[in-house]
Amino acid sequence: MSRIGNAPIEIPAGVTVTVGEDNLVKVKGPKGELSRHIHPDIKVTVDGAIIKVERPSDDKNHRSLHGLSRSLINNMVVGVTEGFSKNLEINGVGYRAQLKGNTLNLSLGFSHPVVVEPPQGIKFECPSANAITVSGIDKEVVGQIAAEIRSFREPEPYKGKGIKYAGEHIRRKEGKAGAKGKK
Repeated sequence: MSRIGNAPIEIPAGVTVTVGEDNLVKVKGPKGELSRHIHPDIKVTVDGAIIKVERPSDDKNHRSLHGLSRSLINNMVVGVTEGFSKNLEINGVGYRAQLKGNTLNLSLGFSHPVVVEPPQGIKFECPSANAITVSGIDKEVVGQIAAEIRSFREPEPYKGKGIKYAGEHIRRKEGKAGAKGKK
């Protein structure tokens, strides 16, 4: 039994959920509106302030879709009420981030600045020159944009320079073994 799939989703006040044809689930809340097609085998019902997700059988494919579908719908409900955010940290001499309007400019040791345009529904913030916050209502898009920003200069294991997630631990390596006495 899927513990995640069987858990009902509570609809907070101010949020409307509709299930249309082709299992199109639309969630509308104070921060915006999201919609997603759920697999046709999975049954989604809205009873008052509760969403229930049911599967037709105990087939392996249906079991895996059951928990996934419930998580996707729950993330939509949380997104339109609270939103999601990912924090990134920049480490390295001369590495920094700054906002110019909505655009994020990154100086990462290249001969040119890296410019990132936010897609629809995504907002960048730079609380300091070494911190970036990516926020929005769609968890999938927020995570994807944060991963793309991190990929411009992933943290390297010797000095730890690069862009990393806040709280991420970078496994450090020791330098050359023969360079102990020389400076």
